[in-house]
Amino acid sequence: MDIPIRGFVMASDGGGSSHTHKLYITSWDGRPVHVHPFSGVTSFDAGHNHHYAGCTEAAPSGVQHVHGYFAETSFDDGHTHSIRGTTGPSVPLPGGGHIHYFEGYTTINGRIPHAHRYSGKTGNEIGS
Repeated sequence: MDIPIRGFVMASDGGGSSHTHKLYITSWDGRPVHVHPFSGVTSFDAGHNHHYAGCTEAAPSGVQHVHGYFAETSFDDGHTHSIRGTTGPSVPLPGGGHIHYFEGYTTINGRIPHAHRYSGKTGNEIGS
């Protein structure tokens, strides 16, 4: 089954040989899409923690859904970690819109190899 998707591609000329393109999806199966901002602080492990921030991947509006997310943590104690996962389902807000909860563990890194726990909730939806 084909799902109609609408959007546009933007070229990003980083100079030299680092020319890239970014796809912005504006509708999925006839429904507008949206993203959510997210940010937080990891657990305190191996003598430090990390901050992270990003925006979720786009998902359709008006139907139950989840979002993929990815972020690189701040550089602390000589290293970073990556976080990646899928949010929980949408949770309606009393004033309109919705949020999603997320949680997981970072990748393992550091002089003393370790991971950090993270959890939080996204901000309200932002239309694309």
